[in-house]
Amino acid sequence: MAVASRRFFEELGHLINRVIQVEDVKGRVVEGKLLGFDTNTLSLCLGDVKGERGESLHRVFIYGPTISRILASERPFNLEALAERLERVFPNMVRLFPEAGVIVVMDKIRVDETGVVEGTGPAAERVRRVYEEFIREMK
Repeated sequence: MAVASRRFFEELGHLINRVIQVEDVKGRVVEGKLLGFDTNTLSLCLGDVKGERGESLHRVFIYGPTISRILASERPFNLEALAERLERVFPNMVRLFPEAGVIVVMDKIRVDETGVVEGTGPAAERVRRVYEEFIREMK
């Protein structure tokens, strides 16, 4: 059971900084960027929220027991799978930092969900090609 619970919160963690919809037990829906959540109560903090009547709100905190469903239409970026792919090309030279949302290759090339963000040269170009191929296959 602990594995399933951990997996649930990992999946929810992948939605951080993604736009989600939250429906409460009364059927009301709000949409906003998931900024954080409490693992004990499943309470959520949303930013840049669009309310049911179209109003814009900077932050909304939703108490967990009032949540009926959480909906995510945007597929989260699978940083772990990209790290595995890079590991096949650069064995023992890839480090994944999931909390920072970054992969470091050869201690000098940084990759995140947007692509190569730091590093130059032939190795960085190879990382960029692996990243682009990965993105094409994910679509």
